[in-house]
Amino acid sequence: MVTGMPRRARIDAAGAIHHIIIRGIERRKIFRSDSDRSNFLERLEKTVTATQTACLGWALIPNHAHLLLRTGSVPISSVMRRLLTGYAVSFNRKYRRHGQLFQNRYKSILCQEDPYLKELVRYIHLNPLRAGLISDVRALDRYPWSGHSAIMGSTTREWQDTEYVLRFFGDSISVARRTYRAFVQKGVSEGKRHDLTGGGLIRSLGGWQHVKALRKAGIRYKCDERILGDGDFVERVLKAADDRLERRYDLEAQGYDFDTVVERVSNVLDMEARDVLRRGKDPQTVKARSLLCYWANRELGMTTVELSHRLRVCQSAVSRASSRGESIAIQNNLKLLNETRET
Repeated sequence: MVTGMPRRARIDAAGAIHHIIIRGIERRKIFRSDSDRSNFLERLEKTVTATQTACLGWALIPNHAHLLLRTGSVPISSVMRRLLTGYAVSFNRKYRRHGQLFQNRYKSILCQEDPYLKELVRYIHLNPLRAGLISDVRALDRYPWSGHSAIMGSTTREWQDTEYVLRFFGDSISVARRTYRAFVQKGVSEGKRHDLTGGGLIRSLGGWQHVKALRKAGIRYKCDERILGDGDFVERVLKAADDRLERRYDLEAQGYDFDTVVERVSNVLDMEARDVLRRGKDPQTVKARSLLCYWANRELGMTTVELSHRLRVCQSAVSRASSRGESIAIQNNLKLLNETRET
């Protein structure tokens, strides 16, 4: 029996831009009706708003969907888990079906903003046209199941960050919209862009054979299918990811676990360990649990699911607490490995 390659860890960081592709299992439909699409968008709106995740582009196709998101206060993996789990449960209940709705894990590609953001917005918003769901860009201007219509002002999506996208095309909204639309129209003839679906540098250089030839000539590029960007960008992203992973290994090697983090929080805030775990709205308790969630989740690598079970709260509460904890740690210069007691 031949086994596949092990799953590679997702790469993320605050402010990172992700092109996310969600596919139905066995290419089956994940949207059967407009009510399904509305349900998905309502959940997307609630999720990105609650997690301060910027949505820069999106498109819904019957058997798949594209999202362009910027990581906010919550890791993109938690955002997607919340969105997809809720939608899958409601979809299965509605159609009285069982089992998996989506194909394996969604695909997430961390993207270099310059020069790829404009290209990605256009590529994603042209998906309905490439799929034959509409006939031309004029129809796309009014099409409700793509973020393009919101950018053009035909529909209102307060949760979609249209202003940020339009800044790339002009100083005034009217000029920016005209320039953006012309840019989208120009992209119609380009067809499917394989260079925008991960490992883009490899494809834009002409494939692995060309990359190997460049390496023989002494020109080296760092490439990774999880990242879309030039060699320097890929190097920086991978180094940051490796640094975070190495830090977690160091913490584990020094014996850090959940209980150790609880003890550390109790020390820096000068309170009993049992009070760190106590539920309630007392300001000091909220501060302690927030710092605990931040260090356990972001530093130690514990999942929000695991922490929600430990602390007997929902995942979203853990995510919010982790975000608060980060602010508390920065404002008070509190560090997990700093043995000096601080208040």
